[in-house]
Amino acid sequence: MSACRTGKRVYMSQETAEEALIGAHVNYTYPQGGGPVGVYQCEECGLYHLTSKGPVNETLAKYMDEGKIKHWSEAEAWLRKLRKR
Repeated sequence: MSACRTGKRVYMSQETAEEALIGAHVNYTYPQGGGPVGVYQCEECGLYHLTSKGPVNETLAKYMDEGKIKHWSEAEAWLRKLRKR
């Protein structure tokens, strides 16, 4: 995996960064208005990073409004419980 001198995690494309953004909200519980909300192309490395500043990513907002993030989070929680058995 490539590295960025900023020390931030890098994603090779905007699409993979958006998938990571959605995955972060599925796998972690953020306080209201917290956590990453978008992706951007870095001026340092030319690759993509997540950001907690700026407007909410359209796909993330859509999935949150539709309840998909909550649904997928609950499914992931059950999978973690089942894996512990």
